[in-house]
Amino acid sequence: MSNKIAEEAAEIAAQLVEQLKFYRDIGLSDLGGSALVMKTASGAGSAAQASPVINPSLKPPPASKPVSETSQAVSDRPMNPVEVPSGQAALFGDLGLASEAGKSHSKSPSLPVLQARDASLEAIREDIGDCKRCKLHEHRKTIVFGEGDPRAKLVFIGEGPGAEEDATGRPFVGRAGQLLNKIIAAIGLKREDVYIANVVKCRPPGNRTPERDEVEMCEQFVFRQLAFIKPKVIVALGSPAFQCLMRTREPISRARGEWRELNGVKVMPTFHPAFLLRSPDKKREVWDDMKKVRDYLNEPEPEGSGSQT
Repeated sequence: MSNKIAEEAAEIAAQLVEQLKFYRDIGLSDLGGSALVMKTASGAGSAAQASPVINPSLKPPPASKPVSETSQAVSDRPMNPVEVPSGQAALFGDLGLASEAGKSHSKSPSLPVLQARDASLEAIREDIGDCKRCKLHEHRKTIVFGEGDPRAKLVFIGEGPGAEEDATGRPFVGRAGQLLNKIIAAIGLKREDVYIANVVKCRPPGNRTPERDEVEMCEQFVFRQLAFIKPKVIVALGSPAFQCLMRTREPISRARGEWRELNGVKVMPTFHPAFLLRSPDKKREVWDDMKKVRDYLNEPEPEGSGSQT
C-alpha cells in the first residue's frame, strides 16, 4: 500500500511541477521554483518528457454558469467559449454545416480547400490593398495582415484585431498578445518562429463579433495565408476563429483540446488569450492543449516526406 501511495504522490507532484512552470511562464507568481524538461522544436535529439495523466482531483470544478467573454477591456478580440454569440449562430447558416455541434467531428464538404496559388505573403497583402470590401474599413485605422515566419510549422488564428492592433498594424500586441507570447515561449518557441493572423483584418467597431458579410469578404485572405505557409498545426483561438476555419457552430468550450483536420493540417481549438485574462483558472486547460501541440510538432517527420517548399 505504501508503494502505491508513493507512486500516486510522485505522479501528482510531477503534474504540479509542470503546471506551476506554465503559470510562472505566463506571468503568475512562482509558487515553487519549478522546472520543466521540454523538447523544443529545434532540439530534435533531446529526450521528450511524456505528459503525465492529469489526476481528476487536480481539475477545477466545472463552472455552474457559463462564463461570458463579452468585454472591451482588452485590446484583442474576446471570444465566448460557452455559446455562440448573438448574431453568430447564422454566420455560416447556409454553408452545409452540421446541424448539431456534436456532429462537427466529421469532415464537412463545405470545408475550405487550402490551395497554394500566391507567390508570397507580400502578394496576398498587395491584393488586399487599401481594402474597402466591407464596412469595417469605415472605422479602421490600419489593416492588420499578420506576421511571423512565412514557413512556420505553427500558425495561430484569432478572430480580429483590437485597439492596439488597429493602432500598430500588428496582430496580438495588446495584453492578450503578451499572454500569447508567454504561451508560445512555454512550448519552447519564440514569436518569430510562428505565424499569427486573424480571420478579419480590420478591427470591428467596439470589438464586436464580425458580421457574416464581413467574414465572407475577408476570410479568403486568411485561407490564402494558410495555403502559402503550409503549417503543420493551426491553433484556432476562440469560437469565432474555430467556427470559421472548420465551418461549424460548435462552441470552443466543447471543441477545445480535440484535434481536428483542415485539408490534412491539424487544427487545435483552444481558448483565446483574452478570455484567459478574465478566467485565469482556464490557463491549465490551454496548457494541456498546447502540450498536445508541442508534442505533435516534435514528432519526427515520416521518412520521405521532407519539408514543404
